[in-house]
Amino acid sequence: MSTILEVNNLSKRFGKIQAVNSISFKVERGNVYGLLGPNGSGKSTTLGILLSTINASNGNWSWFGKKGTIPEDLKKIGAIIEHPNFYSYLSAEKNLKIVCHIKGATYDRIDQVLELVGLLERKNYAFSTFSLGMKQRLAIASAMLNEPEVLILDEPTNGLDPEGIIQIREIIKKIASNGTTIILASHLLDEVEKVCSHVIILKKGISLYCGTVEGISNQNGYFILKSNDLNKLIEELKKTSYFSELTIESGFIYAHLKEDLDGSDLNKNLQEKGIILSHISKERQTLEDQFLELVKQN
Repeated sequence: MSTILEVNNLSKRFGKIQAVNSISFKVERGNVYGLLGPNGSGKSTTLGILLSTINASNGNWSWFGKKGTIPEDLKKIGAIIEHPNFYSYLSAEKNLKIVCHIKGATYDRIDQVLELVGLLERKNYAFSTFSLGMKQRLAIASAMLNEPEVLILDEPTNGLDPEGIIQIREIIKKIASNGTTIILASHLLDEVEKVCSHVIILKKGISLYCGTVEGISNQNGYFILKSNDLNKLIEELKKTSYFSELTIESGFIYAHLKEDLDGSDLNKNLQEKGIILSHISKERQTLEDQFLELVKQN
């Protein structure tokens, strides 16, 4: 896979506020990257710098192997950074024709992108009649008019109802399946976990993690255990070398693994020590678990 974007020690300060603090990451072609963090973590500022709408204080970046963001490369990038901004009295089709004029694109992709976002049957309806979700889908259609190699979306499901969120999620998956690289900024863990292959976690402008979504999850996971004598059980677990953390919640022991262990082996070992488990299950840590742990530690 080739590198589409490389960011090195990128920083941005607004007066006394350090919005972005020396972050570095790479974006490889054909993947979906989630820029994840709470509001104020520096997501939008980072995207603004990479699209040359905000000047960086320090650091550098390269698009397609060329330093900075040059006009030629902007033609390869489709971006939705702010709320959809179309003429309310014009139809979806006429609004997209205006976007074609601005981007220097032809009209022959209008029906194709409208079908992609599920709005082909509404092409002749005025923008003012659209729901918030439909407006967001039309914005994605406009960003795809020039067949970009990269699609950048800043909080694409913000303010949408559950149905609208699902529709946007499916559109993102469809676009990604055609080979388009996507960078998605979001504060929603569920959104990132369901559509992204990679994640960059930001907190107060600092990068806490950059890598695959699968990689951030603890592959060893944890056991949820219960027996009639929790104290005896937890003392026995402490004697082994398998667990990094043991906690008790609502009558269950949560035993976090630092190396892999099969449930049947654990159950057999405990039985040999005279401990009978009334419950045993093995779980894998979710992105949410790891995100909260990272944010808590930093």
